[in-house]
Amino acid sequence: MSSNPSPSNSSRFEGCTLTGALSVLTEVRDAVCIIHGPAGCAHHNFSLLHATLLSNDRLDVPHLLSTRLTENDIIFGGEEALERTVARALSLSPAPASVFVLSTCIVETIGDDVAAVCAKARRVPVVSVPTAGFLGGVFETGVRNALSAVASLARPGADITLSANLIGEKNLEYGVDENAAEIARLLGRLGIGVNLRFVRGIGTPDLGRLGSAALNVLREPALRPVGEELRGRFGTPFVDSFPTGLAGTCRFLEEAGRICGIDASAAVEEERAYQTAMLEGFADIAGSKVCFQPAHPALRADPDAKAVCAECAEALDLTAVPDGAAIPFPYPAPVGTAGLRRMLHRWRTLIREERRR
Repeated sequence: MSSNPSPSNSSRFEGCTLTGALSVLTEVRDAVCIIHGPAGCAHHNFSLLHATLLSNDRLDVPHLLSTRLTENDIIFGGEEALERTVARALSLSPAPASVFVLSTCIVETIGDDVAAVCAKARRVPVVSVPTAGFLGGVFETGVRNALSAVASLARPGADITLSANLIGEKNLEYGVDENAAEIARLLGRLGIGVNLRFVRGIGTPDLGRLGSAALNVLREPALRPVGEELRGRFGTPFVDSFPTGLAGTCRFLEEAGRICGIDASAAVEEERAYQTAMLEGFADIAGSKVCFQPAHPALRADPDAKAVCAECAEALDLTAVPDGAAIPFPYPAPVGTAGLRRMLHRWRTLIREERRR
């Protein structure tokens, strides 16, 4: 793993490949995830996922099982333990509609053939997901591998509708549902509905709709390999990122419209007017002095976040000076106009606090 101090490898979206995959797979509501490895790997990830769900006011419990490999399993191989755990998963009530088996670093080290165990004929699909990070994988690697694994359960052939799939939402991100609502609002300006949140709160049968969208919207450019894979399988074109910034949000509308054969000019004008009204709501901080800085001294600012801050500062006639109100660069960059509004509310609070000093 890189030790360079940057937001992408200092946030909770970097780190363990297994955790990245689980952040996707545990959103398939009727599935069970088996962590093939020592019990500690499952305990750590269950605690993290459960705590994050609670912090987002969700009372869901991740459906995780562990093969609980012992020292003997590590020495002599853990495939029998995996067979037993798969059988246990299939015996649960209610029965899962799919099972995902995630490997760990120790399993890849001892050479268990996880794919072969998963490939055996069973009444529901059992899918192997490579998630050992010791070969260089990080959180995002796990996310990509998990999205590919879930997509393997979908089949081409669905009728295309004027709709979009949201691909690879960051399920551990605060505001994930607000971001999805903003994308739905923007697409709605073009008459495009949301077909499937891939993967967020869906069931295995929902995957039959994966290929029926006219457009895929990727959460971020790092997911381009997933976008290319889905385009290869289903022929679905994609926009490679959720929109950021004032101008970027309008460009998003233009690109989505172009892909779907829709004239986006009216939608763009409506959004620009909406943005102007939003900015007028922050006239009380116009002309203020600010000082943009990373949220933590060890971090460098995300270039997208810097661009968004510069754009909003110009729109509100804010002056960047060393002794201005300390404004942390957001990470990740806010999504759409709604994300900018939330960011500016935080700016207003910080500027008012500085004025009171």
